[in-house]
Amino acid sequence: MSAIVHLRSAVALIGRFPALAGVNLDVHAGEILLLRGPNGAGKTTLLGVCAGLIGLSTGEAVVLGEDLTRNRRAVRRRVGLLGHDSFLYQDLSVVENLDFWSRAAAATVADGRAALDRLGVASRLFELPVHSLSAGQRRRVSFAAMICRRPELWLLDEPHAGLDSAGRDLVDGLMSEAATSGATVLFASHELDRAEHVAHRSVTISGGVILDETPPSTETRADS
Repeated sequence: MSAIVHLRSAVALIGRFPALAGVNLDVHAGEILLLRGPNGAGKTTLLGVCAGLIGLSTGEAVVLGEDLTRNRRAVRRRVGLLGHDSFLYQDLSVVENLDFWSRAAAATVADGRAALDRLGVASRLFELPVHSLSAGQRRRVSFAAMICRRPELWLLDEPHAGLDSAGRDLVDGLMSEAATSGATVLFASHELDRAEHVAHRSVTISGGVILDETPPSTETRADS
């Protein structure tokens, strides 16, 4: 089976600093992979490389069959990235943001509304500008803007951040549903008790390299 994400000796520089210092990684369709590691380990950079936003200095990066050393833009419509930045237009309303992202992904307005409903965004918030929302509400809208695009590869940086318990449970369910439907999920999280339950396997990153790989627990295998 060919990998959805295939990295070999991947080196990525932020300025002159090697944020990735020779990463080898394969991730296959339908997998949920947890990226573990301390702040500054290279997790966010790895997600950015897979999204086609950060180029490699040396090494190989093939994502969704596209050689990112040749064309990083080739994957951008096929991946969904949820980072610390909301990627929302702060002065536009909730529905204006969803309409924009839906059109950008050749989805419909109905897809955007369905995504808002799936994330539990109350209709009373639809006409409010994003800057007036709470952190948790913005996080839900950001997630809705991502899933309305129906990405093949989900790249999530601390996806539970800013959410209450119900919102975190919802995110876990969305990741599991995505993997069941054939999408692939890579996510970085410090909430390991929760993250390890939803992940199929995990890798630990430190100093820009992958140190080890942890297979799924028996409980996780039974749930997947």
